[in-house]
Amino acid sequence: MTDNIDLLINSIEKVFMGKPEAVKSTLVGLFANGHILIEDVPGVGKTTLARALARSIDCSFRRIQFTPDLLPSDILGVSIYNSSSSEFVFKPGPIFTNVVLADEINRTTPRTQSSLLEAMNDFQVSIDGSTHPLPGPFIVLATQNPFEYEGTYPLPESQLDRFFLKIKIGYPVPEDEKRLFNGLTAEDRLAALRPVITGREVIRIQERVREVKVDDSLVDYAMKIVRRSREHEDLAVGVSPRGFLALVRGAQALAVVSKRDYCLPDDIKTLAVPVLSHRIISKRRHEGATRGVEIIEEIVNAVEVPV
Repeated sequence: MTDNIDLLINSIEKVFMGKPEAVKSTLVGLFANGHILIEDVPGVGKTTLARALARSIDCSFRRIQFTPDLLPSDILGVSIYNSSSSEFVFKPGPIFTNVVLADEINRTTPRTQSSLLEAMNDFQVSIDGSTHPLPGPFIVLATQNPFEYEGTYPLPESQLDRFFLKIKIGYPVPEDEKRLFNGLTAEDRLAALRPVITGREVIRIQERVREVKVDDSLVDYAMKIVRRSREHEDLAVGVSPRGFLALVRGAQALAVVSKRDYCLPDDIKTLAVPVLSHRIISKRRHEGATRGVEIIEEIVNAVEVPV
C-alpha cells in the first residue's frame, strides 16, 4: 500500500512540480476523506494540482467556476419533467464526480455556497425530496484569492468548518520555475499522465487510515490544543468538536502518507495550523486569517508535547 502512495506522489509531482508539502497535504485531505480550501494568488497551479490528482487516481474531474449568478441547481442538478413518462427525471449536476475543483468559491452568493454543505458533509445531495449519493472517492478542492475582495462573499463559519484543511501553495523556487519554462507545458504533462492507482484503492487507503494507532497521550495532546483555543482571550470562538476530530484523523492520514501505522506528536503539530486556523474566530475580525494562524502556532508552542 505504501508503494502505491509513493507512486501517487511521484505521478502528481510530474505535473505539479516543486511543492512536495502541498502534494502531501492534498493526499492527507484525500485519505482522511476530507475537503481542502486552497487560499492563494492566481497562477500558482491550483487547477493543475486538482487535475493531476484526478488523473493519477483514475477518477473523474469537474471544474466549477463560481460566479455571482451561479445557482445551486447549476452545481447539484435539477429534476426535469418528462412528458412521455409523466415523471420527473433527475439530471445530475457537476458535483456528481470524484474530484471537484470549486474555483473562486467566494465569488458566488451564500445561498449557492451553502448548497455544497450536504455534499461535503454527508457525501450526498437531496433534490425534491430524493437523496442521491455521490460517487466515491469524493473530494472538493476549493480556491479563493486572499487579496481580491471586491465582488466576493466571504465564506461563513459553517462552510469553513466543512473544509478539512486550508493550505497555501506559494511561488515555486527559481529552479523549479525555470523547469516550467524549459519543459513541456502543464497541459502536455497532464495529457501524458496515466493512472497509478484506482479510486477503489483510494477508498481502501481511507479505510486503513481509521485503523492507524493513536496513543491516548496524543488524543489528550490534541484535546489540550483545542481547549486552549476555546479559552484564548483573543478568540470569540474556539475550535469545534469537528475540528478536534479532524486533527486526530488528519494525524492518522499523515502517518499513512509517511508510511507508518501509528501517529507521532509531530503529526499533530504539523497539521494543527492547516486543520484548525480557519475554524476559529478572532474577536478582532479585521486582523484576518493571519491572526488565526498566529494564535494556533502560539497555542501549539505553549502546549507540552507528550513523550
